Amino acid sequence: MSENNGRKPAKRIAEAAKKATQRVNKTVAARQKKTAANTVTSNRLKLLITVVGRNKAEYFLDLIQSFEVNMQIVALAQGTADAKTLSFLGLTDTDKCVIFSVIQESKLSDAMHVLGEKFKTIKDGKGIAFTVPLTSVIGTLIFGFLSNNKTVVKEAK
Repeated sequence: MSENNGRKPAKRIAEAAKKATQRVNKTVAARQKKTAANTVTSNRLKLLITVVGRNKAEYFLDLIQSFEVNMQIVALAQGTADAKTLSFLGLTDTDKCVIFSVIQESKLSDAMHVLGEKFKTIKDGKGIAFTVPLTSVIGTLIFGFLSNNKTVVKEAK
């Protein structure tokens, strides 16, 4: 009898472990299904950083916004070149604006092309632009707003 009693608890433990594993697998599958429904991978975002003269900041803000950019932040800046270097390069104004814009990766190449053209052709419109990848955004609504994806914002309501 002691042998049967020794086997029964081991069998019960194995069955309980099997049931617990099945419950965990079901929970994981449900979470993956729920996450897959809320995941938007086609609209990757980048942080576009543009440095321009203060007198052209408004123009470049409007230009960048035409690429479906919903959020831009402007920071006032000061150039670091000394007076001798500025006069050698023919520059007089060191007041700058740094524009931080969140842009969709799919719109980025067009935006960079247009910015490059405007830097070359506009009088006193010199500047630089570069991007930094955004690897994650917390919240579906925030991501929908930043990526200008109205369907994500509407679904969450």
